[in-house]
Amino acid sequence: MEVLSPPIKPTLVLRPRTSHSDHTLLSLRSLKNPKSNLTRILRNVEAKAHIEKHVSTAATVDYGDPGWKESTRRSSRRASAFRISPMRLENYFCYSFSGLRFSLYSFYAKYGACELALLLTPLSPDFADGYPTDEEWHGYINNNDRVLLKVIHYSSPKSAGAQCIDPACTWVEQWVHRAGPREKIYFKPEEVKAAIVTCGGLCPGLNDVIRQIVITLEIYGVKQIVGIPFGYRGFSDSSLTEMPLSRTVVQNIHLSGGSLLGVSRGGPTVTEIVDSMEERGINMLFVLGGNGTHAGANAIHEECRKRRLRIAVVGVPKTIDNDILHMDKTFGFDTAVEEAQRAIYSAYIEAHSAYRGIGIVKLMGRSSGFIAMQASLASGQIDICLIPEVPFNLHGPQGVLSHLKYLLETKGSAVVCVAEGAGQDLLQKTNATDASGNIILGDIGAHIQQETKKFFKETGFPADVKYIDPTYMIRAGRANASDGILCTVLGQNASLQQGYPGNVHSIYPMFWQVHGAFAGYSGITVGICNTHYVYFPIPEVITEPKVVDPNSRMWHRCLTSTGQPDFI
Repeated sequence: MEVLSPPIKPTLVLRPRTSHSDHTLLSLRSLKNPKSNLTRILRNVEAKAHIEKHVSTAATVDYGDPGWKESTRRSSRRASAFRISPMRLENYFCYSFSGLRFSLYSFYAKYGACELALLLTPLSPDFADGYPTDEEWHGYINNNDRVLLKVIHYSSPKSAGAQCIDPACTWVEQWVHRAGPREKIYFKPEEVKAAIVTCGGLCPGLNDVIRQIVITLEIYGVKQIVGIPFGYRGFSDSSLTEMPLSRTVVQNIHLSGGSLLGVSRGGPTVTEIVDSMEERGINMLFVLGGNGTHAGANAIHEECRKRRLRIAVVGVPKTIDNDILHMDKTFGFDTAVEEAQRAIYSAYIEAHSAYRGIGIVKLMGRSSGFIAMQASLASGQIDICLIPEVPFNLHGPQGVLSHLKYLLETKGSAVVCVAEGAGQDLLQKTNATDASGNIILGDIGAHIQQETKKFFKETGFPADVKYIDPTYMIRAGRANASDGILCTVLGQNASLQQGYPGNVHSIYPMFWQVHGAFAGYSGITVGICNTHYVYFPIPEVITEPKVVDPNSRMWHRCLTSTGQPDFI
């Protein structure tokens, strides 16, 4: 594997000593041809302005124009390339010179006006024996590979789950960058100091991810790997020291739940974090967290850009709720759905064994009901599923309580599954927030339990109501087989086969983020989109949470499984 700085086909990054307002990519030919150099700069500036124009006017498409579709298609491609393309470090640092295959030292002597950003070197010899040559290995990802953001061509806006950009639901392609190992890398591994930080709440699989990041970094040849304890707080709290990480340290941490590094919410300012990173000499930061954590990671990335620091900031979406925009699934979600089955089964047994029994299970899901929906589908024992995306009434002839009365009269028992963010309009609102800035939700599960007991007491019909909240038992658990495979199989293949970064090209995003950092990407997060692994610019996935579409086929399947009516 060759060390370089992309994009296109460069092998070296050079930074002019004098300041330049435009960081257009240049070829070696442009050094010898100033006219060609100027022409390229002007063309790039013009192209950037054209893209920005299309981005800003995309929302004002004239659908009456017969040629709008082709125009929008072209604009979408340009806009997607501008908006969804991952940021690379050299894009805002310096000029890139392609085709260089001679001594860097002689080049430095010849072009003394530039300073070397990095040196071409092979991987550490510790990992060189038995590796295939680049000519023999065909597992690299081309920088121009793309993955479709949307794969269904909806023929009508009335189709289940239809996502349309115009009244006729016309198909327009949108693309995102494919993730994976690149043939040419940006950083010299021996000079990298990589840091890993886990923020927010616990989630099954955190240790699996930490383990795989460390193993992959060592395969690349990185010698300095540290963990920042207790989230962003570890950057500023003098009582918390960074934890040296190695394969020996992390070898078995995936056998337990939680996070080896600990988690916390909140922390110091972005300026303090970047100051700390500079002092520690960190030039790769891997951030594991949800939307709030990713917003912080993006702010860190922007601050590094302002300071012109060569630091790659890469995120791994960690949310048990599976509510990250554009992504098929995040790690920990499958474990949460599986562990929720235990609580649902217990609620069913309690309800089924009691005279006129009702079991209520509250599951995670602040703004998205994916866990409650999938757990209800998987169990086949849920009679009522309540999620944040679908409003409902408790009282009244069409309310949840009336349906519970019907279920007791016809079945003798009932089981309710409710997401924690559901029905918040039924509770007293509060402006209180947690350390991450999230509004503290009311306990909808306890509220339904109390209202159910009150309702049946007032009607004179007895009901035995049991309430189960397994939230912290699920969060702190070890990743199940599905999430374990997601986090570890690729790492096992790398170590048991040839241990070559080019070989880690299989099935999960934890390795992809290391590849992304070494490729010089920053301000990105990694995930699955339409079953393929891709790089997303962080701003694209934190604009809003992904939610259950009440018109989707999956929610309709859940309604068919429960048999519940509309509660409005």
